[in-house]
Amino acid sequence: MSEKNIINGIRRINTENEISEMNKENDIKVEIVDSWEEDPLVELYQAGGWWKDGMDKSRLGDLIRGSFIFAVAIDISTRESIGMGRVISDGISDAYIQDLVVLPEWRGRGVGRMILAALLDECRARKIFWTALIAEPGTSGFYGTLGFKPMSEFVPMLFSGDEKSPGPSGAGE
Repeated sequence: MSEKNIINGIRRINTENEISEMNKENDIKVEIVDSWEEDPLVELYQAGGWWKDGMDKSRLGDLIRGSFIFAVAIDISTRESIGMGRVISDGISDAYIQDLVVLPEWRGRGVGRMILAALLDECRARKIFWTALIAEPGTSGFYGTLGFKPMSEFVPMLFSGDEKSPGPSGAGE
C-alpha cells in the first residue's frame, strides 16, 4: 500500500488501481452526475428504507442539484442503477456522506466501496479533506474498514420540532 493511502493512520481505498480492479471484477461503473432518472432513484431510496409514502419523486432532481456531489453506480451490461451516494457540503471546509445505498442483490460485491471511493476522491479533488457521516446501525464495521472512525466525543442529533412541518419531500412526515 502506498504512503498516500494512509492519512493520520487511516487506510484509504481510493487509489485508481484499486477502484479499477473493483470495476473489472464487477462490470460496474460509478458516475458523478447532476441529474438522473427518478424511478431508479426511488427504488434505491426504498432499498435504504428512506422513501416515505407521499414523497414527491419529481423533487429528486432538486435533491441531486442541491447535493455537493451525487454518484450513481451502474451495472455496465444493463445500465441499471444499482447504488448511489451523495455528499452535502459548504464546498469550502467540510463534507458529509449522505444516502449511501446499494440494491440488496448487489451488496457484498464492493459496490458501496466504489461509490464511497468516488465520493471521497471528488471531495479531495475539490479540496475538501474533512469528511464525516452518520453510520446506520450495523454499518460501522463497513465504514471502519474504509478509514472512518467513531467520533466518541460527539453525538448526532435530529431536530424533532413541529411534526407538521414539511420534510424534504414537501409533505408532512
